[in-house]
Amino acid sequence: MTPGYQVLCVYVRESGRESNWFEATFSMQMNPNPYGSVELENFSVDRIRNFSIIAHVDHGKSTLADRLLELAQTITKRKDNKQVLDKLRVERERGITVKAQSASMFYDYKGKRYLLNLIDTPGHMDFNFEVSRSLAACQGTLLLVDAAQGIQAQTVANFYLAFGQDIKIIPVINKIDLPAADPDRVASQIEVAFELPAEECLQISAKSSLNVDQILPNIIEAVPPPSGDINKPFKALLFDSWHDTYVGVVCLMAVIDGHVKKGDKIVSAFSERKYEVTETGIMYPEQTATTSLQAGQVGYFVLNMKTLSESHVGDTFFDHKNIGTPMPGFVPAKPMVWAGIFPIDTGDFDKLDQSIAKLTLSDSSVHVQKETSNALGQGWRLGFLGTLHMDVFRQRLEQEYDANIIITAPTVPYKVEFRDGSHKLIRNPTEFPDSDELSWKVRSVQEPMVRSTIIFPKDYLGDIMVLCGSRRGVQLEHTYLDENRVLLKYRLPLAEVVTDFYDELKGRSSGFASFDYEEDGYDDADLVKMNIVLNSKPVDALSIILHRSQAEIVGRDWVKRLKGLLSRQLFEIVIQASVGNKIIAREGLSAMRKNVTAKCYGGDVSRKMKLLNKQKEGKKRMKAIGGVEVSQEAFYDFMTKKK
Repeated sequence: MTPGYQVLCVYVRESGRESNWFEATFSMQMNPNPYGSVELENFSVDRIRNFSIIAHVDHGKSTLADRLLELAQTITKRKDNKQVLDKLRVERERGITVKAQSASMFYDYKGKRYLLNLIDTPGHMDFNFEVSRSLAACQGTLLLVDAAQGIQAQTVANFYLAFGQDIKIIPVINKIDLPAADPDRVASQIEVAFELPAEECLQISAKSSLNVDQILPNIIEAVPPPSGDINKPFKALLFDSWHDTYVGVVCLMAVIDGHVKKGDKIVSAFSERKYEVTETGIMYPEQTATTSLQAGQVGYFVLNMKTLSESHVGDTFFDHKNIGTPMPGFVPAKPMVWAGIFPIDTGDFDKLDQSIAKLTLSDSSVHVQKETSNALGQGWRLGFLGTLHMDVFRQRLEQEYDANIIITAPTVPYKVEFRDGSHKLIRNPTEFPDSDELSWKVRSVQEPMVRSTIIFPKDYLGDIMVLCGSRRGVQLEHTYLDENRVLLKYRLPLAEVVTDFYDELKGRSSGFASFDYEEDGYDDADLVKMNIVLNSKPVDALSIILHRSQAEIVGRDWVKRLKGLLSRQLFEIVIQASVGNKIIAREGLSAMRKNVTAKCYGGDVSRKMKLLNKQKEGKKRMKAIGGVEVSQEAFYDFMTKKK
């Protein structure tokens, strides 16, 4: 048998037939542990290092993680080792990391064996919550920068996340073997932007393994060990969890103090429930059981949690006999974008409800509220950190749980202040005050603002300033990072960012611009709710909140496209976009009609007119009592094409 592979034989008996057996053989790549059974008791705190990799999108985090795992012999060296820690199908298809993944390594250095715990983090701004949670379990991080692209917007954001956690930051310049690479210029950028000495920057190529062997020794020397004490009572921080079909909820924790083994009883500070530990282990890189876990180590716990809601990211676990002060945990992620999700087949509601619950277990930054739409039935209002986060969540629902869903247009949370001093947060357009309330009860309507950072080559300065100005942006800062690269800071309405701003920015900069943003309070704005009306009846699922200056443009576009999706009826369908009592756009879908004069072969014209008038009166009555139903397929096509 090929080394590094195990053969698993599965025998399946067809129901009712004793003699009919089938044998299925599966082979799985699995590198044998070079150090024998996984026993972690011999690793004292001073021989443990917990670190992560942070970088902008496509700067080589996952490739570097592959090389480090190969260097430590955690995985075998193979040509097809690509994105080993990117385990989700959506990650491999899109080529990005959306879920932080951890892996443990054993590494010999100066005659001592060390336990190194690596966490590979996402690079896109929509997944910052994953990065911040991962950094909480680390004492150091590798700040990876592309030698050709230099510092990007998310590089800056991730640096300050790590800086705020007060952990050791090791700058690493990757892809130095590219023809356009300029590592000295990038090292100078790092020194100017982050005050990290240029001579401390490691210069590597993760793809060709050039100088990668310098990284692990640097981590051991520079990153401090965890500060835990094995002699204190058990204490651990839960920073991730997921659902397993066979064992239920699996919790990933960083052990702060003490030790724990199978059979021990621990208690949650959040729920105050007591659990028996049925399994402990490390990610090596898959789940590998261990005899115990102790202070400073990062590993998974199986606790026989009965419901998905019992796992709370940021929770502290204690020994059931020594309950101490809980750790601060994490600042809850604040949703920036809200959208409605509805099943295409209403009979799938319960199945989809369970699927969303399981998926939000591994992505705790998603906020879930149930809602009902007159047009689409029962569904959910979900809050996301951005539009990419929303799209990835949708794709995971479809791929991992075979869900068929409709997702409505993304909206941002607006704030309405009333004259009596109260205020209300609007997450759904149906909650927006009507024209009478706006006149008499509302003092102001506010929209969320963001402080954005854009980094790009100076040749595109004019186009990008025009783009930001057209999106109601206000310039805050204009800085040259070096002779070729410009950093702009703009204050923009979040609603302008979550539509197609990023796509247009990439188009105007030939793909060279990078973009990041953070929330920056609320500002008063002239906002209106646009309704789509079919034969005088509004369709709530197609309502949207807009700035008044955009309402007419969007309204004309929507009614025109909706006309192409609706089926003709026996009566005329009038499609209108309205703001308050004012119609801002209109399209009509003519009625299907029977040729009632076909049987007339002559005679007076009044005979034909009598038949035509009779048909006209019948269609008028039909229009009065008939309703226009927008099919689920039409909704799905409209939402999909609009994206």
